[in-house]
Amino acid sequence: MKRSAAQGNGIRSDEGSIGVVVDSADNASPAAPPLAGFGRFIARSRYVVLIAVVAVLLVSLTLFLLGALNAFSVTWKVWREAFLQGEFASTDLLIEILGVIDVMLRAVVFYIIGVGLYSLFIAPLNLTAALGVESLLDLETKVISIVIVILAVAFLEHFVRWESPSETLYFAAALAIVVASLVVFQWNNQRAKEFEKTHRPEVQARAQSEMFQAKHEERKIRPEETHEKPSAKTPKPERPSA
Repeated sequence: MKRSAAQGNGIRSDEGSIGVVVDSADNASPAAPPLAGFGRFIARSRYVVLIAVVAVLLVSLTLFLLGALNAFSVTWKVWREAFLQGEFASTDLLIEILGVIDVMLRAVVFYIIGVGLYSLFIAPLNLTAALGVESLLDLETKVISIVIVILAVAFLEHFVRWESPSETLYFAAALAIVVASLVVFQWNNQRAKEFEKTHRPEVQARAQSEMFQAKHEERKIRPEETHEKPSAKTPKPERPSA
């Protein structure tokens, strides 16, 4: 009986027989990597961040409500003193107004942290993309920017009081050191972000697409990511005919 073997395709046919026999070595499904289930569990543990998201957003909501109540209270005092005493901008009222701004800025910080964590770990949002928060570096940069403004408002409150010039000077020097440190940290984050944009940004975009849209927790490293060309498959030697 004659037999013929196709080169490199693993298909064997016998004369006078119907059908083909396919080698299982070439077409067997790849074995699952070890601890694959544990890897999926680790990837899905990101939903724990929801606890932090809810907590931070509750703090933000509380600060917004407190800021709104303080704003109504200060507005009432301003109009009352304006009509009864003829004062429109007393020192105490200015300090209270700056206090309202300080509370609102802190509420914004917690809000950005909450929505940023949700977008980074749970599901991407258009809100964070519009705000420019697409990575942890972006989140740190936004928070630091608002913190610098909060420190400036705190110094302005201290300056309006003007109780002790020397104490105000020391306070300004301390704030200047803190702000300078934050600016340097922010500049370093900006350089790191530019480095990420210029070095294989498609890897991060593909990973986000697979995790959030295709629900693939495990990442497959492609040959181009390791700067190696995929090796060509060597054909199998032809089987000797009987």
